[in-house]
Amino acid sequence: MVKQSFITFAEQASRASRSIKPVQLSYRNMLKDPSSKYRPFPAPKLPQRKWPNNSITKAPRWLSTDLRDGNQSLPDPMSVDQKKEYFHKLVDIGFKEIEVSFPSASQTDFDFTRYAVENAPDDVNIQCLVQSREHLIKRTVEALTGAKRATIHTYLATSDMFRDIVFNMSQEEAVAKAVEATKLVRKLTKDDPSQQATNWTYQFSPECFSDTPVEFAVEICEAVKAAWEPTVENPIIFNLPATVEVATPNVYADQIEYFATHITEREKVCISTHAHNDRGCGVAASELGMLAGADRVEGCLFGNGERTGNVDLVTVALNMYTQGVSPKLDFSDIESVLEVVERCNKIPVSPRAPYGGDLVVCAFSGSHQDAIKKGFALQEKRRAKGDTQWRIPYLPLDPKDIGRDYEAVIRVNSQSGKGGAAWIILRSLGLDVPRNMQIQFSTTVQDTADSLGRELKSDEITKLFKETYNYNNEEYKYVSLVDYNVEKVDSELRTLTGQVEINGQIVDIKGNGNGPISSLVDALSNLLNVKLAVENYTEHSLGSGSATQAASYVQLRYRNDTDNELTYKWGIGVSEDVGDSSVRAIFSTVNNIINSGDISVPNVENKKSAASN
Repeated sequence: MVKQSFITFAEQASRASRSIKPVQLSYRNMLKDPSSKYRPFPAPKLPQRKWPNNSITKAPRWLSTDLRDGNQSLPDPMSVDQKKEYFHKLVDIGFKEIEVSFPSASQTDFDFTRYAVENAPDDVNIQCLVQSREHLIKRTVEALTGAKRATIHTYLATSDMFRDIVFNMSQEEAVAKAVEATKLVRKLTKDDPSQQATNWTYQFSPECFSDTPVEFAVEICEAVKAAWEPTVENPIIFNLPATVEVATPNVYADQIEYFATHITEREKVCISTHAHNDRGCGVAASELGMLAGADRVEGCLFGNGERTGNVDLVTVALNMYTQGVSPKLDFSDIESVLEVVERCNKIPVSPRAPYGGDLVVCAFSGSHQDAIKKGFALQEKRRAKGDTQWRIPYLPLDPKDIGRDYEAVIRVNSQSGKGGAAWIILRSLGLDVPRNMQIQFSTTVQDTADSLGRELKSDEITKLFKETYNYNNEEYKYVSLVDYNVEKVDSELRTLTGQVEINGQIVDIKGNGNGPISSLVDALSNLLNVKLAVENYTEHSLGSGSATQAASYVQLRYRNDTDNELTYKWGIGVSEDVGDSSVRAIFSTVNNIINSGDISVPNVENKKSAASN
């Protein structure tokens, strides 16, 4: 319900914006030569880079910053209750490191930090961000006191632009300030005898690392590392954020690799990425950053965050999953994750968001639907032979792995082809509809969707199918079989005799053919006074084991009463006995023809007189 209200609001806003006529300007805002205003980012020189030949073979350490970075970006920040719910969802998913707040910023953040400290499982590390100021650091340590595992995260802008414009600070002054903050954190945490119950970790971010000369980033982090004195067992975390994404992701990877290969005591350092999405490349930057040596990835579920957002952790994790690498995060119930994220953030996740979006596992295009349907058919055959590999066109991830049903894979509207409707019928009724029937029914579906101006739901398509083809005589039953017998006259001729019921009256029937089906069709031709002929017949098993049934499809050819045009109609019969399913299919078709008005129900009295004569 929340999602629908958001989407409706967005649609209304979009419509309103389209109704406003743009102001006609006498000049152009975009420059013909943007190089007069903007310059390309100077990439670091790394001629012997190794990351392009690397592969992601294991999960990184993950840090969720939804409750801090994500929350501070919301127009309407989360309530304490919402932060609590979100926190427990992150724990359920499997996050072992969670940045929960900026506790020195407000009493609300301080109180929530205390809640996280008191309710976090023993293996979950609570992280808090703080500016490099003494009173704020003391307040943050106070908030984290008593935690089993805690990380103090300080930061300092290191790019030339921020140092010059925002802080008027030299590189030397920046190093001194970072070291001063580090020493204070150390004094208040791991060097304080009263704080030994907590496993303290320290994280330092050279903010705007993506726009910082890499040599200076290494220099300031070396100074911070020396002040903290990390160990192999408890390494210092250097978060190297793309605070503003200023270049292509390969440049970010070069920066990460430069740092990783130039920082000393690498075994005592955890390199963390924190990619924003200004250029729309946050996921790529994080993935290439891992190739370049990063050990940890920071971000938010579904990419919430300042400006264009933090990297989408769901996408990064499930990208790994589809490459056969366990991300160590559990998105088996993606719908419940979506529900919590959307309700607490009060921002809808795009229906086209990778993996999580409502429409990303759905195909409307006819060619896509046909390919997916064929893929599932072959998948079942491969599985029967022991091949468990997932290979379905257009679906890199099995929707069931994230708790989604196959019913959502194909959705049908006026643009859909035969494969879409056929898929729905296969999933709902188990019927593998013959190709000719698929083509015919897809037109019926398209026309219906077009007239309604929307897509059709699965139950609507199933209902339309049953009505169109008089499924198992459930929709129309003008003539029904009471009993019949087939006798062999000679090697080629069979005679069928029997009784049918019409309007509560029993009528005899008789017909000849080379088998039971042709004999029954001839008998019904005589009954209805129209020449019926079998145009198509197919059957297949339905279900498995003791519950196996047979499904039969019959298409009859005839000339209708109205204009004597050659006409074709399908019907379907289902039964535990294949012979009975064929008979039901024939009567299904005949009753369908009668219902269409192409032929009339016979006069019972006349038929009884003819039978007596």
